[in-house]
Amino acid sequence: MNSLLIGELSPEQPSFEPTKNKELIYEFRELQATVERMGLMKANHVFFLLYLLHILLLDVAAWLTLWVFGTSFVPFLLCAVLLSTAQAQAGWLQHDFGHLSVFSTSTWNHLLHHFVIGHLKGAPASWWNHLHFQHHAKPNCFRKDPDINMHPFFFALGKILSVELGKQKKKYMPYNHQHKYFFLIGPPALLPLYFQWYIFYFVFQRKKWVDLAWMISFYARISLTYMPLLGLKGLLGLFFMVRFLESNWFVWVTQMNHIPMHIDHDRNMDWVSTQLQATCNVHKSAFNDWFSGHLNFQIEHHLFPMMPRHNYHKVAPLVQSLCAKHGIEYQSKPLFSAFADIVYSLKESGQLWLDAYLHQ
Repeated sequence: MNSLLIGELSPEQPSFEPTKNKELIYEFRELQATVERMGLMKANHVFFLLYLLHILLLDVAAWLTLWVFGTSFVPFLLCAVLLSTAQAQAGWLQHDFGHLSVFSTSTWNHLLHHFVIGHLKGAPASWWNHLHFQHHAKPNCFRKDPDINMHPFFFALGKILSVELGKQKKKYMPYNHQHKYFFLIGPPALLPLYFQWYIFYFVFQRKKWVDLAWMISFYARISLTYMPLLGLKGLLGLFFMVRFLESNWFVWVTQMNHIPMHIDHDRNMDWVSTQLQATCNVHKSAFNDWFSGHLNFQIEHHLFPMMPRHNYHKVAPLVQSLCAKHGIEYQSKPLFSAFADIVYSLKESGQLWLDAYLHQ
């Protein structure tokens, strides 16, 4: 391969992995072969069919609540809760199709991905692919993982980057209070105040007309079904209440596995080590699995991104053994401890920033 090496991309970004753990990589490849032999990369289509049906039933139940019981406050609120549950669960299901983990052919995965994220949720599949694939390639790597793009303009993330920001005397926000304002500009705001407008900017800027057509089908569907019951103002109120509830659900679940973990510049570690240092798990239970779309098995998901989610718990003991052998911490915690760790990590990194800002 040396004959094919033209040169380095840049001095600070070598095109090889200087910290590659060769033994870990070798044993992980053996683990991959074992996983294939065990059939853990094969999806149970009945599982995903039932999952889709439960989302559709929630969607129908939300509409029936208003149709049967009227549009007073209690039915309206119940409808919003049912719809936000359907939207959150559809978010986890589109994630499965986006990772090509349901069907053996990419064509069917892409088609169902468009249906779930576009028609059921009103978002573009290409936008999700663009962001999410970067996240999986370099999780928690600054300027390479878009999931941590809120650093430094809204939050100071990670011990290393926070100190670096403080030494540079940069202060875009009062980061020492970020564990408080996170509750205002984090979970409640991400979907209704940012994603909701950015997805339209994305499809028009990149001319993603197929995605736009799927999105229009979503807005046509909710308009035709809910406007006769609620009118335009009521429909808008319901829509943004659902986005608000879903946003809280989405942010707490997606950040609990990554924000408390190691965040840094890309140090060109081997792929397996990069995934392991950036992820942690939440204990398995029927509720945790459903509530998080099995993303409580974040470690296994990052190591085997195309594995059907119902098999994560089967490979988890093998991953734990691999980590134990190589002295790598395998973190798994209760759900509410994982939520609390988001806030604790923000408080810690905010204080590290302040100390560096004032004294270094």
